[in-house]
Amino acid sequence: MSMHWYEGPLAAFDTETTGVDVEEDRIVSAALVVQDAEGARPRVTRWLVNPGIPVPEGATAVHGLTDEHLQRNGRWPSPVMEELARALADQSAAGRPLVVMNAPFDLTILDRELRRHRASSLGNYTAGSPLTVLDPRVLDKHLDRYRKGRRTLTDLCAHYEVELTGAHDAAADATAAMDVVRAVARRFSSRLERLTPGELHTLQAVWHAAQARGLQAWFTRQGTPETVDPAWPLRPELRTAA
Repeated sequence: MSMHWYEGPLAAFDTETTGVDVEEDRIVSAALVVQDAEGARPRVTRWLVNPGIPVPEGATAVHGLTDEHLQRNGRWPSPVMEELARALADQSAAGRPLVVMNAPFDLTILDRELRRHRASSLGNYTAGSPLTVLDPRVLDKHLDRYRKGRRTLTDLCAHYEVELTGAHDAAADATAAMDVVRAVARRFSSRLERLTPGELHTLQAVWHAAQARGLQAWFTRQGTPETVDPAWPLRPELRTAA
């Protein structure tokens, strides 16, 4: 009996931020969780960042990280962003798929931080071995598309009976996202087991674009002036008009 990819090695990445605008907001904490096999003890690396801008009260209310705490304990963004990008590239080089819940948010905000502080990009760091991303939100939405209700990480954990301790702590969220991906893949194994993570990466880009088009159409019908970006797992850089 050969082992399926979802029983094998995975890594997971999550950030906490000053807000939800990937172009302007900053990373205040991040975590990388590496698990060699399902059920194995995860190895956790955490980063704390002094973002150099004030942390809005609304953001602190979500993740509990205050300006004072980050100024006292956080590191400067530049070396941290370098370490994060290298850590993600190392996962790819080691052949571990990277679980990122709502990947276009976390990967894009990291990319913009790299442009801001390193005059670089995430693509520069991962050029040697491109990321293979597994996004529990995209997978779940495609495989169980008619299920009603929201699909936040908390919702997915409840639906797939995954324990989430300490939501909005980067390490806890990354670990839970990884467990959700394993649970989704097990539940839909008949549809996923023949696909490699690399093939799934390609498919998720297609699925996410279709999901974005559907959501965009819904917003338009509602008269909501919201735009939904179809790009996955990373949003292209905004071309600012000269």
